[in-house]
This record gives sequence, C-alpha cells and structure tokens, in this order.
Amino acid sequence: MNNFLIKAESLSKIFGRRLIFSGLDFEFNQKGIYGISGPNGSGKSTLVKIIAGLISPSKGKVKYIFNEKEIPPEELHNYIGFVSPYLVLYEEFSALENLELFSQIRAVPFNKELIDYLLNVFLLYDRKDDLVKTYSSGMKQRMKFIFAMMHSPGILILDEPTSNLDEEGKNSVYRIINEQGSKSIVLIASNEKTDLEHCSETIVLQNYKNIPAQELH
Repeated sequence: MNNFLIKAESLSKIFGRRLIFSGLDFEFNQKGIYGISGPNGSGKSTLVKIIAGLISPSKGKVKYIFNEKEIPPEELHNYIGFVSPYLVLYEEFSALENLELFSQIRAVPFNKELIDYLLNVFLLYDRKDDLVKTYSSGMKQRMKFIFAMMHSPGILILDEPTSNLDEEGKNSVYRIINEQGSKSIVLIASNEKTDLEHCSETIVLQNYKNIPAQELH
C-alpha cells in the first residue's frame, strides 16, 4: 500500500515578468504513474524542480505526506528519486565508484543486491567498473536512474526520462517505470507521446498560463 501523498496548492512561478504557470493544484495520493506535459519551454523542468524541493514557487506550496505526517524539507531527499538530463556524474570515477560515493553522501546503505539488479535492468552491469567518461550519453542517462532508485524511494520524479536513449534503453526505462508505478508514485515530465502513454493522469501546463496582471508587479 502506498503511504505517500503529494499535494500542490495554488502553485505559481514567475521569472521577472515572465509567467511560467499559475494557479496549479493537484493531489496524488495513490500509487501510479502521473504525467506533466507541455512543449519545450513550457515549464516542465521548473515544475519538477519545485516538486523535488530544488527551487521555490513564486506562490503556493507543495506538501509531502508520509504515513499522515508532513515530511520536513530537509528530509525530503530521503523519500525522493530524481532523474533529469542536467544532473552531473563524476566522469573520472567508475559507475560503481559513483554509486558507492553517492551512498556515502546520502548516508544510505549500499544495497549490493539492489544495485546489481538495477545495473542489470539498465544494461550496465558489464560496464560497472569502467570510467563514466567512457560512457555514451544514453548510458549516462541510464546511470541516473540507478542513482535515483538505489535508496528505494517512495516517489520517483522523472524529467525527460528517455532523453538520449535508443529503443533498448527506452524499453528498460518503461519496464522500471511500470514496475515502480505498481507500488509507488511516479511523476513523468515529458513531451514525448510514448512516455505519457504510461500515465493514468496528466497535468497539461498550457492550461495554467493565465494570471491577473497585478500579480506580475
């Protein structure tokens, strides 16, 4: 049973006088796969950064509830897995060294059984001892999924999850998305039809572009 709840209340984001979105409300209180859609530049990455606690909204707030208790912002990283094309890996370390370092930084146990499973799922097990700088862009993208999932998060947030992936890589991602969605909350921000086909509900950001003129001052 999923014990997480994500609730957004009247979210707005404005950069200068540029509206990104306004009046956004949603609540995800059941396990499943949910989408955030919109063309490039529509604010998908901005919204997922707000949801992940990386940046603040201009107005409104996002609440995370676990077992009926609100999660403090400083503990949010323990519950969330986050994947995006703009996350950076340590190129001079091997994949395994990156994962070991990540577990130390996050102060989470290094679960070898889970990590070996994820390395196999994402077709990287045979390259785990190679330096990340020798990886293709698609392999690096798959590595980011392993980072996001190695602490068994209750909420998985994916920004353009199939970016730089070939068909085989996409199939690995869709397999893990559906597996995670059967037991936890998965959020996918994408404008790719094949990504959004896996979502039971989708937030269309183009519907949240209106704002009273006085709010821009």
